[in-house]
Amino acid sequence: MKPPNPRVEVIAALYCDAWNRHDVDAILALHTDDAVFENHTSGGAAVGKLQIRELVDSVFATFPDLRFATRRAYYGESVAVLEWTATATHSKPVARGNRTFPPTGNTLAWDGMDVMPLRDGLIARKDVYADSVSFLRQLGVALP
Repeated sequence: MKPPNPRVEVIAALYCDAWNRHDVDAILALHTDDAVFENHTSGGAAVGKLQIRELVDSVFATFPDLRFATRRAYYGESVAVLEWTATATHSKPVARGNRTFPPTGNTLAWDGMDVMPLRDGLIARKDVYADSVSFLRQLGVALP
């Protein structure tokens, strides 16, 4: 097994910082041109920088104060896995499936994880897995 690549940790830190600053250009600069971005929880998927820009813009439009705090991080030769807690004010409608949840003004918090393989020093893929049960409950969905 190869030891972690310190460059992967630097790229991951730059990426997290860009998300927390809502700097879409900086986020895109850290992706390969053909990167795949897939949120397995929300169903959001994008291929290539143009589609990723649209997806990220929509996330920031829905959650203008979205922030991520990394809880744990794991680095390999060409992959970063980040466990995080997201927080955002529910100030805009949130659509999930065929339902739309009106804003409550409440602060939402949910945990998740990103798996990010890198190629040539850039993020080639981002797979997002989040605690959808906690998120939906905070929107007011009655779940068992």
